[in-house]
Amino acid sequence: MFMQQALALAARAADLGEVPVGALVVLDGEVIGEGFNQPITASDPSAHAEVVALRAAASRLSNYRLPGATLYVTIEPCTMCFGTLVHARIARLVYGAAEPRAGVVVSQLQLAEQTFFNHKIQVEGGVMGEEAGVLVKDFFQRRR
Repeated sequence: MFMQQALALAARAADLGEVPVGALVVLDGEVIGEGFNQPITASDPSAHAEVVALRAAASRLSNYRLPGATLYVTIEPCTMCFGTLVHARIARLVYGAAEPRAGVVVSQLQLAEQTFFNHKIQVEGGVMGEEAGVLVKDFFQRRR
């Protein structure tokens, strides 16, 4: 259910000409933040779906720490986004498709397995991964 919502957010990003990535922050079964990629439309290089969703959740709770929360995102996070998840103390990350070039959870740096962070995030990948991957693939095919 939550990944379907994230996919709908990713489609909104694609409609704006942004890479289709969507994200939700969920706490106790309730969505407390959502976002989609918008670095181009917001003129903000940090406006990745995960960061936008985390900002919304932190603002809603008036706390930059989000212990116990789960972040659902359609694509494996990049370095910036994974670092932000650590700083926010996200308990669990659920992502859809792997990102072979820039994903840092399993594809490249395996950051979730590193021991130098002061916070450990539980990770589940591949949730609706095929659907998420198709969104990105179709987006880039249309741009060519």
